[in-house]
Amino acid sequence: MALIDIQIQKEKPLPKKILSIEQFLEWREEDIQAEWVDGEVIIMSPASRKHQQIADFLSAILRIFSETKNLGLAISAPFSMRLNQTSAVREPDLLFISTANLHRLKESYLDGPADIAIEIVSPESIERDREDKFAEYEQAGIPEYWLIDPILEQAEFYILKQGSYHLADISDGIFRSHILPGFDLQIAWLWQNPLPNTLRVLREIGIL
Repeated sequence: MALIDIQIQKEKPLPKKILSIEQFLEWREEDIQAEWVDGEVIIMSPASRKHQQIADFLSAILRIFSETKNLGLAISAPFSMRLNQTSAVREPDLLFISTANLHRLKESYLDGPADIAIEIVSPESIERDREDKFAEYEQAGIPEYWLIDPILEQAEFYILKQGSYHLADISDGIFRSHILPGFDLQIAWLWQNPLPNTLRVLREIGIL
């Protein structure tokens, strides 16, 4: 996600002081994409068309796959994730919460780490996604971290093993999720223009 330094004229204006996590979660509005790091509020800029199309595509197939197999719930931004072991509230482009962890799902945020966090990289978010969030998600214990770069047409999938992220082998062009058994994502789908038909993809992964 990209950053933008603007003032927003809303009923709840952008805070001008350091906030606690609790204050941020109370202030945050559903239609504002924002994150909280060490007391400071970061407002996110609107996504590019390509960014949003990939997010919508992944959201659709993840949601239908996980719900059909009763594996959990996929949620797209804007939706906050409060990390337990770091001083941050992040907002991944997509997150997946397994059935076992649905009890941590609040009305406007997830209280604790997701099972899968997905970030779609923009030019302004490269350092944040690859360094800051990588370290935070690893420390928080998020089992899978997906990094999708639509500009470079590059996808990286990190699997948490013994507390550290390891790059998944996608040499055959397919990512096989450890959290979603049977979810085999063909990387080439992400770069097609237009993106592949959702129903066709669901048939290929055995849902329809």
